[in-house]
Amino acid sequence: MFIFEKAPFPECHASTVVETEPGKLLCAWFGGLKEGASDVKIWQSAYDGKAWSPVEMVAAEPDVPCWNPVLFKSSRGTLFLFYKAGKSPTQWSGFVKRSSDGGKSWGKAELLPAGLLGPIKNKPIEFKGAILAPTSVESYRAWCSWVERSTDDGKTWTRYGPIAVPGKPYGLIQPTLLTTSDGRILALNRARGIGQICQAESRDGGLTWSEAKPIDLLNPNSGIDAVTTRDGQFFLAFNNTSTLRSPLNLARSTDDGKTWKIVATAEDTPGEYSYPALIQGSDGRLHLTYTWNRKHIKYLNYDPKKL
Repeated sequence: MFIFEKAPFPECHASTVVETEPGKLLCAWFGGLKEGASDVKIWQSAYDGKAWSPVEMVAAEPDVPCWNPVLFKSSRGTLFLFYKAGKSPTQWSGFVKRSSDGGKSWGKAELLPAGLLGPIKNKPIEFKGAILAPTSVESYRAWCSWVERSTDDGKTWTRYGPIAVPGKPYGLIQPTLLTTSDGRILALNRARGIGQICQAESRDGGLTWSEAKPIDLLNPNSGIDAVTTRDGQFFLAFNNTSTLRSPLNLARSTDDGKTWKIVATAEDTPGEYSYPALIQGSDGRLHLTYTWNRKHIKYLNYDPKKL
């Protein structure tokens, strides 16, 4: 289903989704005249299990575009809204807001320290008491992924990395994090000029990272997202092509990411179906949101036992 039919913006992109309490979801995205336009703001809608609420604006920066919101609820109950603002990804800064009422209201925007951007597209994970935020930097002739780590529920952060493919300085951004059965963390990355998703791993809780290497999954320089389910399976939403943003598929791995199998197709007609956000709810279902031709944000859910 579309999260909205009509909205106060002509284009939208880069959704994020979180479960605020059992059976209730919150989705956010950026919208405005077009990506990078000065009127682009962060918008949200809440889902009560039956319908999505009217669209409302939740973050803006005067005459400067906002980008890539990320919603995350920590194990301590803090609901975060991370986002970026700036004229371009090479110039943006990171911001965060917090909510104590499931996103009905948000505290004031806090500017992250220079050099820290927060999760750049995909949700953080928690691992042994630490929040790990997958992030990246896009700069002149250099793209690179990193992980920002917090042990105090997001009050302070330290960056670890880099995560890169040797010899590919303009290579990786927007990682998504998975946890393996033997305690490793995998970072799957969007890749430019490589044509495949690239994977790195950490064996010490995100403090140090291996070199990233292409794996047997295609990537057309577009966003991906993945989730580790409570039974240890991996699910990945991605564009299964090296050149286009259609189709949008769901893949599963039952062996800690060694092999993957396509198990569902969200979209396969010509168009742009991109920037998926994927979580597992308390009901065990997989909840997916994504950009639908820059005109809508679409929501689907799946029972992983039937995939």
